[in-house]
Amino acid sequence: MTVTSTSLDALDVDPAFALHRGGKLEVRSTIPVRDADDLSLAYTPGVAKVCTAIADNPELVNDYTWVSNVVAVVSDGTAVLGLGDIGPAAAMPVMEGKALLFKEFAGVDAVPICLDCTDVDALVETVVRLAPSFGGINLEDISAPRCFEVEDRLRSLLDIPVFHDDQHGTAIVALAALQNAARLTGRSLGDLRAVIAGAGASGVAVTRILLGAGIGDVAVADSKGVIYTGRDGLNPVKEALARDTNKAGFTGSTEDALSGADVFIGLSGSTVSEEAIRSMAPDSIVFALSNPTPEVHPEVARRHARVVATGRSDFPNQINNVLAFPGVFRGALDVRARTITENMKVAAASALASVVGDDLSADYVIPSPFDARVAPAVIAAVAEQARLDGVARR
Repeated sequence: MTVTSTSLDALDVDPAFALHRGGKLEVRSTIPVRDADDLSLAYTPGVAKVCTAIADNPELVNDYTWVSNVVAVVSDGTAVLGLGDIGPAAAMPVMEGKALLFKEFAGVDAVPICLDCTDVDALVETVVRLAPSFGGINLEDISAPRCFEVEDRLRSLLDIPVFHDDQHGTAIVALAALQNAARLTGRSLGDLRAVIAGAGASGVAVTRILLGAGIGDVAVADSKGVIYTGRDGLNPVKEALARDTNKAGFTGSTEDALSGADVFIGLSGSTVSEEAIRSMAPDSIVFALSNPTPEVHPEVARRHARVVATGRSDFPNQINNVLAFPGVFRGALDVRARTITENMKVAAASALASVVGDDLSADYVIPSPFDARVAPAVIAAVAEQARLDGVARR
């Protein structure tokens, strides 16, 4: 297709295209260059003094460049939103959007980087080579199960925060909402039996954070049904899930496991029948998070569940990652954390849950992304936990 000004004008009739024309980001200088004196300080010869000092003491890069406040938003375009493997060029609008949210919600500068490679070794090597320019790495929209290995290897190789938002951003916000939903219904996490539909990046991460937070029991299901020890065809990630979950020993479908369950969390893009939701325990909690089409329509779920959340902005209780990742990185960068620990993620969830406070209700178990209290609460909790965990450098 040949792109002409006429065809672009036709696309721009749609406000989504009009907003994206020219991209959503730009680079602005933080100091003026008004005359020769300014130029000689900002560039040569003055810049040489700073370069020499950093060469002698590499830690100074955090004080005399932008590195300590900039995150790379890295994707290979293989699992973009609900669009799937659309490639690095088509992923760029999403990565630009992610960078925009970093800046708008937590004052973190971010650079979108879409890589034209999908091999794990190539991805890891490329990010490692880019890392000296950044204070943190936000991995985005990399398909499972490769995303787990990419993140694990980068975390072991780098001494800056590495965070796969599709996993951990979703997990933090889901845990926060579930803490409040449990409080609303007079229970603790330890009282709850949960069923998670989906064993991809977000499903695995949500399961892991719930286990760490003390969930009573959780069963995870993929397209072949509930994951259990001894089931044929499990990859290493699912084998680990089988060992650590499903104490009740379910071996059937998602809907079979929902009978009598307290919590359903959908992260699969599949569907769940109204009958299955009806079969859940009293005061049940349903997080149907697939977007744009939830596993069960919220209005249907509300007929039977006490609390319903979705990934959509047009229903109450939106589980939106923007509630987590800007504040998590801001807190980690502020203390120059070497990594983001599991405790830091749980602290972020608890801080997010606390914002709701006494206003807790069935339609308000998680705050709005536009609540001005969210980012400061998450930032403070993450920074403090980084110090407690011994990963802060200041």
